[in-house]
Amino acid sequence: MKYFVVWLPMLDEEKSRVFRPEHLAYLQQQRGQGRIFANGRFTDGWGGMVIYQAESQEEVAAWAENDPYVIHGARSYEIHEWDMVR
Repeated sequence: MKYFVVWLPMLDEEKSRVFRPEHLAYLQQQRGQGRIFANGRFTDGWGGMVIYQAESQEEVAAWAENDPYVIHGARSYEIHEWDMVR
């Protein structure tokens, strides 16, 4: 299993506010399926980050594209594989 960081930079603060409940419900669903390692927002308002566990970046891209924030244009996304050191 690999780790992938999905950056979710802010595009529209109003849409982010409106679609936050849907976004959080989506993340809870993903967490329930064992896909999320960690997630959270940046306190400076820049956006947020989700760290997914997956086999491929393509798999994570499909999940990111189904995030309500991305669907509704509140946030964009960028994916990077993360080599976590413990």
